[in-house]
Amino acid sequence: MRSIGMPASLIFDPDSFYFGVLPVIAETAKGFGVPAIEIGRAALLGQMTMGFPISPLTGSTFLLIGLSGVELGEHQKKTIPYAFAITIVMLITAVLIGVIKF
Repeated sequence: MRSIGMPASLIFDPDSFYFGVLPVIAETAKGFGVPAIEIGRAALLGQMTMGFPISPLTGSTFLLIGLSGVELGEHQKKTIPYAFAITIVMLITAVLIGVIKF
């Protein structure tokens, strides 16, 4: 799910993802024995750190770049490496404390 969540945020706005796509993924995962809560946790982990803050489909991104005077491409180039690193740290922490199970 984490590998789907981040790229999906560049395709879908938050409402479309959480109310349209995520329920379908959760139901599909339930068929494979994965609880829906695990899918929700994984989606939040990937989306909020790596996805929506750099997505061109989120209004707050345009507010951020507009107020700072930075172009969207520059914002994404500079932010993606840090956001990816933070996502990895959060994933490792979540696995260590048992929030996400493999």
